[in-house]
Amino acid sequence: MHMADALISPAVGGTMWAVTAGLTAYSAKKIGADLNERIVPLMGVLGAFVFAAQMINFTIPATGSSGHLGGGMILAMLLGPHAAFLTMASVLAVQALFFADGGLLALGCNIFNLGFFPCFVAYPFLCRRIVGANPSAGRILAGAMLSSIVALQLGAFAVVLETVASGISELPFTTFALLMQPIHLAIGVVEGLVTAAVITFVWSARPEVLHVAPGREAGRLPMKKVLVGLVAIAVLTGGVLSWFASTHPDGLEWSMLRTAGTEELSGHGSAAHAALAGIQEKIALLPDYGFRATPGGSGAGSREGESWPDINAGRSVAGIVGGGLTLLLAGVVGIVLRRAGQAGRSRPTPER
Repeated sequence: MHMADALISPAVGGTMWAVTAGLTAYSAKKIGADLNERIVPLMGVLGAFVFAAQMINFTIPATGSSGHLGGGMILAMLLGPHAAFLTMASVLAVQALFFADGGLLALGCNIFNLGFFPCFVAYPFLCRRIVGANPSAGRILAGAMLSSIVALQLGAFAVVLETVASGISELPFTTFALLMQPIHLAIGVVEGLVTAAVITFVWSARPEVLHVAPGREAGRLPMKKVLVGLVAIAVLTGGVLSWFASTHPDGLEWSMLRTAGTEELSGHGSAAHAALAGIQEKIALLPDYGFRATPGGSGAGSREGESWPDINAGRSVAGIVGGGLTLLLAGVVGIVLRRAGQAGRSRPTPER
């Protein structure tokens, strides 16, 4: 559900950048005062895990479409909404800046669509209430499933609204919405199952990590082993399992193809679009998760006519490098906020 710049007007893109910047500042302020040592490494490791997981598109049977894990509910259930939003922003920023996955103008939209709805809507109003203070495997499954579906439905509908507000005439509201919502319902079911599996694993090992149930007794596995396990899964996923990603268009591309007859639109052609496209082309280390195209040839990341599984070194390098960059960025964000919070608490209170 990563939007390209061609789907967004400069006005809508700028507005959503401002909204996302406000949510980022709000989240940073909320967690700066009470971010603990346990959350900081989790932000980095879970960010790397979500980055790798988003590289794997799974086929939606009988549709010719595919989807990938959003990861917002996993982050929210383990980190809480504010740290989860910042971690998701880190994931999407790394994808857009270094892998040209999602446009720079559309980055504010993508962070909002994939971060705001799971972290600030589905998690507090659905998941947390369903799972409750005494989680069980059944409650985790129910909470993860319902909240994942709702978050994706809201995110998909936001994409429709953003394209309509941008004046994309090739994607009329009714037709586009009637395609986007059902396909993302199917994707949401798979996301809910994967989210429940990941959360149940972590909860079984370290119950106190689950954000909806603070203060529970420590689990059987040391926290270090849980973190190492998640890092290993991220490396395996990005480095190897990403070869087996579905070659079918994702839910957004599939909906565009059936609405406008193409998976890619030409866009507005504005100066802002051209400038940001040029910047993205220059800074993307591994565009489309592969090595850059060579003169007269195609890059390893190209998906045109590729075989399945797509076994190539470029994709493996992209998965490992991207996971590492996300771990670093999300971890640094956590460390900076934690130190800022500690500095704020250590300042003497001025006398009245």
